[in-house]
Amino acid sequence: MALGGAASSRPRGYFGNSAYSGCVKPPNFDPPPDIRLIAADMDGTLLDENKELHHNFWPTVEALFERGISFAAASGRQYHTLYRLFGEVADELIYIAENGAYLVHGSTEIAAQALDNDLVRRVVLAVRTLTAEGADLGVVVCGKDSAYIERNHPAFRAETDEYYVSLALLPDLLDRPVDDILKVAVYDFGSAEQHTWPALSSFAAEAQVVLSGQHWVDVQSLGTNKGAALRRVQRVLGITSAQTMVFGDFLNDLELMDSADYSFAMDNAHPLLRERARFVAPPNTENGVVRTITAALRLP
Repeated sequence: MALGGAASSRPRGYFGNSAYSGCVKPPNFDPPPDIRLIAADMDGTLLDENKELHHNFWPTVEALFERGISFAAASGRQYHTLYRLFGEVADELIYIAENGAYLVHGSTEIAAQALDNDLVRRVVLAVRTLTAEGADLGVVVCGKDSAYIERNHPAFRAETDEYYVSLALLPDLLDRPVDDILKVAVYDFGSAEQHTWPALSSFAAEAQVVLSGQHWVDVQSLGTNKGAALRRVQRVLGITSAQTMVFGDFLNDLELMDSADYSFAMDNAHPLLRERARFVAPPNTENGVVRTITAALRLP
């Protein structure tokens, strides 16, 4: 079927770019698409409101493997955190970690995009300046081996401990162990979209400055994003965009939507992502990813 064509070619349950509806149904493609690769964001997408995988995910991913379909976790999260989350199937998955800066198949590294150390230093200093001016922020320097923090406030630790299982508290982030730095993540206890994201835009000429959540802004190498990483996976596996399905909810998923013909924004997604996606899936609170995959591919 031709995507983006006449209304008759759209799956039942398609809601276009309408506002959040709360009643999106899983799609029903006829015939089912020949999907060979599926990539899903984690927070706000595959994970539920408790940041957990739905119990139906496990039989679904096994059914995908039986059909020869690869599954990729595409997240701003740390690779070590993602690997632990997927338990017994961890070695069979592809990880587009750190918003695409670290690409791994199981435990085998495929590619890494490290930041210049001087840029890391200047971003850390900029965050310190914003904090001195009254902003309530915490910064995470995300390395390949570990993530590093210097703020030890309980509320900040509650956030970092959720996303970084390999995490080191240092007296000074500018005096850290030797490591390839993949990303600098800044947590804003207020609105990252209104405050930290614009404040760090001065780095946009030399780095990718991405709004990756309501409270998170990520700074990483130019050209680094989930979509670019997924296209690399497609080339390696010999898979086309017409054989790829993706899911996301926030602005760090924008390029991911461009890498697949079957691009789904969750019903709870940011409005700009809904505009970029071709289809809308039920929200993460209703197990939208798994239900959409099951319906679209007619899994048992």
